[in-house]
Amino acid sequence: MNDDVLKRVQQNPKFAELVHKKTSLGWTLSIVMLAIYYGFVLVLAFAPHSLGARIGDGVITLGIPVGVAIIVSAFVLTGIYVRKANTEFDQLNQQVIEEAKA
Repeated sequence: MNDDVLKRVQQNPKFAELVHKKTSLGWTLSIVMLAIYYGFVLVLAFAPHSLGARIGDGVITLGIPVGVAIIVSAFVLTGIYVRKANTEFDQLNQQVIEEAKA
């Protein structure tokens, strides 16, 4: 990519919008995941008995499904980002590329 095309891309308002949206979504999802994970760690630190409570008459404690939910939440948050990236971000990216070529 030559300097002229690079300047056109960097000055394109759609490029600025793309960077802003990707950054905002990335930080938001990261903060959500960190809150979930550190919330779990804080519960383990300050109320371990709550996660050690048995579910029903079985041997499974509350900590097991909560741990599984944390793992599933990571996949869900990743899926949210991928879906946004493959739809909205790719469209904006393609528009920036087309406008830079013109």
